[in-house]
Amino acid sequence: MASDFDIELKDAVPPLVLALDVGSTASRGAVYDAHGRPVGKRAKVPHTFTTAPDGTSEIDPDQVVDEVTTLIDQLVEALDGTPVAGVALDTFASSMVVVDDDGRPLTPCFTYADSRCAPHVAALRVELDEEALQQRTGTRVHASYWPARLRWLAEERPEVVGQAARYLSLGDHVLHRLTGALGTGTSTAAWTGMVDRHTADWYPELAEIVGIAPGQLPPIHHLDQPLQVDERRAAKIAKRWPTLQDAVWYAAITDGLAANVGLGAYDETSMGASCATSGALRVLVREMPDELPPGLWCYRVSHDRALVGGALNDVGRALAWADVTLAVDQIEDEELSAALLAEPHPTTPLVLPFFTGERSTGWAADARAVVAGVSAGSAPVEVYRGVVEGIALSYARIVSQLREVAPQPERLFAGGSVTTDHPELLQVMADAMRTPVTPVRIKRTTLHGTALLALESLAPDVRRARPDRGRALTPDYNRRRYYTDRFQRFERVYDALFG
Repeated sequence: MASDFDIELKDAVPPLVLALDVGSTASRGAVYDAHGRPVGKRAKVPHTFTTAPDGTSEIDPDQVVDEVTTLIDQLVEALDGTPVAGVALDTFASSMVVVDDDGRPLTPCFTYADSRCAPHVAALRVELDEEALQQRTGTRVHASYWPARLRWLAEERPEVVGQAARYLSLGDHVLHRLTGALGTGTSTAAWTGMVDRHTADWYPELAEIVGIAPGQLPPIHHLDQPLQVDERRAAKIAKRWPTLQDAVWYAAITDGLAANVGLGAYDETSMGASCATSGALRVLVREMPDELPPGLWCYRVSHDRALVGGALNDVGRALAWADVTLAVDQIEDEELSAALLAEPHPTTPLVLPFFTGERSTGWAADARAVVAGVSAGSAPVEVYRGVVEGIALSYARIVSQLREVAPQPERLFAGGSVTTDHPELLQVMADAMRTPVTPVRIKRTTLHGTALLALESLAPDVRRARPDRGRALTPDYNRRRYYTDRFQRFERVYDALFG
């Protein structure tokens, strides 16, 4: 059932934004009014990545162009001639498409999950000063970032590199095909791992090290710098979508930035937690940290803001493992919920939930899950509780470093499928992090955030509507000693095995 936050077209306040989101499982779209409220129905086109045991994770970039075109068709038709002021797009981060002089793809879109460049990660860590690189770009050496992928591409597909005119992110390619404009959003560029976080421009020395020319990278556009649509494409847009003929088109941004803003964490006072298959914890800051803690990344997202935080490989994935391995379907829902909400007990097994490796805070990609303290009397629900605590402690490890560079956050907004499917996690997170956690209950927070960022320049003086939120879960300070001890034990086990 739609909430009061959703409105019909007749109730929409202009200007309208058509927001698009290309995620891991689907492309989605919706229209938002000046207050940031979704107008009418959303549209969706499912897709999947092509994967293989060698680490392949790809999607056809022109397929995504077709999906986005279909979404625009559907959304524009539902507007019945009502004009749109802006078109904004976010995509999953750390993607790459290589194109020729005519903008035709020479490669599939390599997604963030493509790990075929892993051997080059190890080589670059020897060649580069990774600590200095992190301080300069805000990123470590990792398979999801471009430096290792570019090295892999040069070795495995030299013919592609020889024909390459541009190296684009997926959103850049989509918008180039639709508008003829060549550009990338600041956040999209930063998530490649090749942007100087202090200057908000490409890091030319790094481009040279990995074998490309800075001129092969698209111009960077900040949040308040729309793309310049090609005149010929503008005529085609006006003919096919008359409601978009006067719309400004914004450079593609990343889903991580959009998700944080969509959750309501749009300044230094709030953190945003994404809790889905994987997870992240982020804070948007206006003052760039001089020194970045080793466990965090820092992405420049515009001329005046940066996003600081960390990511977890396994949140929903860890709970899915527990569901199957511990045969949770044989346990009554009420019993499991009661166990997760009960007072913590020192006999609960300690779990380090690195089922597919670790990103923040230790970047141990080869780490694997650890379950310690299991006795003959440990019941499945106790082990399950240990997994939930392990996830919460993983978020707490990020918070402990975040507070070194962003000490102001007083609250945390959390969203994602796990917050709906496993709401008990949020109380454990609040206790472990000693921070109030507020669930955000609107659907598609990423789309919402993409629209809000466009509205900053389209309707700067219009008050935004507050999305649906649940009751804030406050930390139980009687549990502080327990979680302090758990946190310390977590670190000791981590250091012994992966440090």
